[in-house]
Amino acid sequence: MAYEHHRDDATLVGEELVLSYPSTDGPVIGGESISVRPGAVTALVGPNGSGKSTLLKGLANQLSPDDGSVLVDGEAIQSYGSKELARKMGLLSQESTSPDSITVEDLVYHGRYPHRGFFDSVTDEDERAVDRAIELAGCDHLRDSEVGQLSGVQKQLAWIAMVLAQETDVLLLDEPTTFLDLHHQLEVMEIIETLQRDSEITVVVVLHDIQQAARLADEMVALEDGEIQSRGTPEEVVTEGLLAEVFEIEAEVDQTARGPRIEPLRPRHSGDDETRSETPVARSDGGGGG
Repeated sequence: MAYEHHRDDATLVGEELVLSYPSTDGPVIGGESISVRPGAVTALVGPNGSGKSTLLKGLANQLSPDDGSVLVDGEAIQSYGSKELARKMGLLSQESTSPDSITVEDLVYHGRYPHRGFFDSVTDEDERAVDRAIELAGCDHLRDSEVGQLSGVQKQLAWIAMVLAQETDVLLLDEPTTFLDLHHQLEVMEIIETLQRDSEITVVVVLHDIQQAARLADEMVALEDGEIQSRGTPEEVVTEGLLAEVFEIEAEVDQTARGPRIEPLRPRHSGDDETRSETPVARSDGGGGG
């Protein structure tokens, strides 16, 4: 059964975003702009602490900017009601929680709440959406299991199914492959590829593994210390220069039919500048970069 959701391409733009937490001395993201290409998969990459998950939270309206704005289809994100926004944008967060006693099927039905009134009963459309989402996420065998009895991998697949059931224009995923074994990492990447191919929805995904990101994404945005250092296609972003400067590794990059392939060689240390790759980092070509 194919995932049948088709909508007009949605636009998502962050303008000069300044994002911080009460616990941080200064901003984590310091005035960056990003325009997500509609109908494409955009991967946010960078070392730990670079601000990629913070930027995603800002785009998802989970973190109010100190300055700047987020626009969804040209309208300020704060102008949308919670249900209206949830019909446009789905978020898979690392902080997702639910009652342990709820079944996987009931959890996935929660993804349908933006499409229903408070007293509305489940419609045939809701059932079809839930069935499609559960099948696409590969967790049909878990349908009647309680969430509290699931392994970490199984919980992640259930949460992915719930977000898919929302049938949104934009899907934001915060490190969806973290804690998954290689088999399930590839399954999640296949799900994203299927959504993009069949439904042309707009996907923004934070990925820890830059090699996975290079294989999956149409566009990549590389961050370091809260600043966008490079943006463009995987071939434009994943260079030996960027890996040296941003990820602090010496590596060889080969272009393949499946995107750039990275062979890490050794970590870089301070004082290694004289051996640094001569390949320049591709700087931002628009927006607030820095």
